[in-house]
Amino acid sequence: MTAKYFADTNIILYSIGQNFKKRNIARKIIESRPVISTQVVNESINVCLRKLDFKREKAYEFANSIMNYTEVLPVDKATVKKSADIAIRYQLSNWDALIIASAIISECEILYTEDLQHEMIINNSLKIINPFF
Repeated sequence: MTAKYFADTNIILYSIGQNFKKRNIARKIIESRPVISTQVVNESINVCLRKLDFKREKAYEFANSIMNYTEVLPVDKATVKKSADIAIRYQLSNWDALIIASAIISECEILYTEDLQHEMIINNSLKIINPFF
């Protein structure tokens, strides 16, 4: 059985980045249909518009293509409440805790991200993996 996994925003963005190695790794993760949240979609759009200087149409087209390859879960009241507990317990930023809460609620076993400690275990159920490590 294959583990269910969640992809953070940085993984999504590396799929269109200039670093060949990271781009290929990110694309393989996305092609395997990870779970993401609406937070990841919106953060990706924001980075495309503000840092990558995409036109709006291109940024939204990119978001649509990512949503076609992933399972997208909403950030809802339960997610926000869980993220508060995680942020306090693990001393994490609100945004990182929200990603982790989404991954846990969606019953993922792995969170692919470059933003957190590699191989850290959260709530005895979610393993953080930096795929570029």
